[in-house]
Amino acid sequence: MPNPHLNTFLRAALAGIAALLMTAAFAADSSQHKVVHGVAIYLGVFPAEMILGHPKPHTEAEMHGGVPGGQHQQHVVVALFDNVTGKRITGARVKANVSEIGLSGVQKKLEPMLIAGTASYGNYFNMPATNNPYRIQVRIELPGVADVIEAQFDYQHARA
Repeated sequence: MPNPHLNTFLRAALAGIAALLMTAAFAADSSQHKVVHGVAIYLGVFPAEMILGHPKPHTEAEMHGGVPGGQHQQHVVVALFDNVTGKRITGARVKANVSEIGLSGVQKKLEPMLIAGTASYGNYFNMPATNNPYRIQVRIELPGVADVIEAQFDYQHARA
């Protein structure tokens, strides 16, 4: 039986993250935010376990084919905004390559998703805890725009 407290927590956490991304659209570049060719790109990395509390017919429980089994699964999420207007960008084609720095990585399509009423792009990646940071390279193709937008983020798991 699903834990209703966990479901409430997950919904609140996702809504808070979405609100944070929306209100921070004009912030300076950081480890989780870059502006490239007028597009504000926000990166989030969350343990896949956050999604496991949702019942099977729930959207979050089934996105990207469902939460993959095994340890070390992370949900990589990208939100896109027009940096001038702050308007969320939808309809993009987004890919990410996730690798431990210095090693080859895995590239996947970041699929469009709707969480707490806001559009983002995401997918699951196997990212075991390590002393080395991960490099997340994002490639964005916008509808009607010939140039491809690329951004690179370095990500380190939080340490206990």
